[in-house]
Amino acid sequence: MSSDFGALAAPVARSILDNLLPPRCIGCGAIVEDAGLCGACWGSLRFLGSPACHCCAYPFEYEMPGETLCPACLRERPEFDRARSVFAYDDASRSLVIEFKHADKTFAAPPLASMMRRAGGDLLADAGVIAPVPLHRRRLFARRYNQAALLASALARQTGAPLAVDLLVRRRHTKPQGRMSPTARRRNVQGAFGVRAQRKPLLEGKRVLLIDDVLTTGATVGECARVLRRAGASAVDVLTLARVIRPSH
Repeated sequence: MSSDFGALAAPVARSILDNLLPPRCIGCGAIVEDAGLCGACWGSLRFLGSPACHCCAYPFEYEMPGETLCPACLRERPEFDRARSVFAYDDASRSLVIEFKHADKTFAAPPLASMMRRAGGDLLADAGVIAPVPLHRRRLFARRYNQAALLASALARQTGAPLAVDLLVRRRHTKPQGRMSPTARRRNVQGAFGVRAQRKPLLEGKRVLLIDDVLTTGATVGECARVLRRAGASAVDVLTLARVIRPSH
């Protein structure tokens, strides 16, 4: 009887709550039916998928045969095995990402993670453990939360995949990389990450799925992948919310 009552009461309680505090678009704040994006914000985003580079998922204009790589991955294969991103980081998506990252919009993590789950379903299916790219304690203190850890935690709850939110540690505070060249970015993060000693047993023979908000040149996730492999991971994949698309890639 009590379980039947609970099953009936839950939708009623949800309906009352939605009337008092209706779900709002995480982009523009418009009232929506379910937590997430309104039609206008959704339609403004450039979603990524096939056809794309087999390794980094850089979008191709046309379908390519087999496991084709983009010119950048052909020149120098990344430290990670595969990468996926939900949408392009551009004028339409920038405010959504920045406000989630810097404006305390932590409530956006679950709907954003749902989008990542759809974009990276193949990576999640193979993941032995999910881990976020860490912030240095100084930056974490200033921001109060790690956006990558929020996304990783939401993904773990939604999929049941094992989560190790403290698998990686940021050993030193690195300079902001916004205006750096790819080479300067690699130098900036070299030696900046390590695997937490007590977490190393989790890695042995496991495929790690690294979570971050934006993939730019791949320098940060590449350095993380390098130290994870050295610590015993069998492979490292990357799933991000957005990625920068450079025409000269």
